[in-house]
Amino acid sequence: MFRVGIDVGGTNTDAVIMSGRTVVAGVKAATTEDVMSGVVEALENVLAKAGIAREKITHVMIGTTHFTNAVIERKHISPVAAIRLGLPATACLPPMVDWPADLRAATGMHTYMVRGGYEFDGREIAALDLDELDRIAGDMKDKGLTAAAITSVFSPINSKMEQAARDRLLQKCPGAKVVLSSDIGRIGLLERESAAIMNASLLTLSARIVKAFSEALAATGIACPFFITQNDGTLMAAETVKRFPVLTFASGPTNSMRGAAFLTGIRDGIVVDIGGTTTDIGALQHGFPRQAATVVDIGGVRTNFRMPDVFSIGLGGGSLVRQSDDGRVTVGPQSVGYRISNEALAFGGSVLTATDIAVARGEASVGNREAVASLDTLLLDKARAEMTAILERGVERSRISPVPIPVIAVGGGSILMPSHIGDLQVVRPENFAVANAVGAAIAQVSGEVDRVFSLTNGLTREICLKQAEEEARSKAIAAGAKPKTVEAIEREDVPLAYLPGNATRIHVKVVGEMAGTGF
Repeated sequence: MFRVGIDVGGTNTDAVIMSGRTVVAGVKAATTEDVMSGVVEALENVLAKAGIAREKITHVMIGTTHFTNAVIERKHISPVAAIRLGLPATACLPPMVDWPADLRAATGMHTYMVRGGYEFDGREIAALDLDELDRIAGDMKDKGLTAAAITSVFSPINSKMEQAARDRLLQKCPGAKVVLSSDIGRIGLLERESAAIMNASLLTLSARIVKAFSEALAATGIACPFFITQNDGTLMAAETVKRFPVLTFASGPTNSMRGAAFLTGIRDGIVVDIGGTTTDIGALQHGFPRQAATVVDIGGVRTNFRMPDVFSIGLGGGSLVRQSDDGRVTVGPQSVGYRISNEALAFGGSVLTATDIAVARGEASVGNREAVASLDTLLLDKARAEMTAILERGVERSRISPVPIPVIAVGGGSILMPSHIGDLQVVRPENFAVANAVGAAIAQVSGEVDRVFSLTNGLTREICLKQAEEEARSKAIAAGAKPKTVEAIEREDVPLAYLPGNATRIHVKVVGEMAGTGF
């Protein structure tokens, strides 16, 4: 019984084969524009290296950065009808008001404001204007729009108006893809609306990417089901990805963090994932990435759906090392990136990179050390000091306590990590270079409940928490989790004093191992 983990990054596609808790083989291949051929190459290489018959593969777990990259690079974004239910309130700040101009243009700037929505206490702002929705449906047909995002004021408290608007729109525009903000974001209107619009703009791309993954598996003769990792370190089915591509945002760093926890057995620590251009840093709590508690910026857009608290710094294996006339040495943020194997000194090129510094100092055994043997010792020391300082600042930014915790170094560029960061010990596990693919392979199944409960008619906080946990548990089992492995990792309740009926918002999340994976 074997399973495959794949992580499709912007430069490399990493793949591992695992049996139970053992990494059988791991490889790297170049990511390709068509997605499929790069995944096929990685799969064929890892199967050959492991010597495993493809019919013995029972599960495939895939992580991808395609949807994050699409937003950042402003590519593959489809036009969207952005519909807000909230008039006569909220008129002063229209949809996408704070978006970058180029990203707003990519979605077509088709914004509509309709009477409707709720006050914070559940009262209607205004009745839903069905006639206006009919007019919008006609406009969508005229403009050829096939995707819409519907956002109602305070819909996380009451989503009925969003659902009614969706049903009306689908009556007039059969086959349209409609996203409801209450399915994605939290209370804040603008951030939740932005998340919904962004999700709707990626629906066409998500269908293409999921199809490419399916075709890649078919091309390699692997007939088992495949799942895609989301940004909380758990799995979702391919059909779910087609509906909610934004849930994969930041899944790459998340996979690396989960892989780091698995490879080391460390459940609480700081993970430093060093690539060719950037370093991603985040904290582990109970073996999962710590979630961001504030608004998260994606490609210049403020959103408020769940995201790991991970940030990037401009240091990687391909970072340029420069020395100014006054002797000061800088490292990054510019990088040769995926061209490192051709342009770095240690690989026969002419550009001084961070990897060359590590090779020259005997800290890494890649490339040709003779090619960097003549580098000035003072330059090497200054560059090492600068890289260490950059990493120390990043790690300290992720610490929330003075208590010493381990730092786990993963990624192909982790050869840049010293043995200690300040007072913290650095751990570099076996298979560190493909930790992201390992994280995908060991991803678990989750179930989540996040809604408002009314503590009336004898219902207590404890009863509601138990109900929410049981509901979340049922969702996880229905999604494929082994019942005996399901455990709660998040339980939160926030009293909502401004709502009638002694209301409280309860959020419960459970995770469990995927059935049939051998854990």
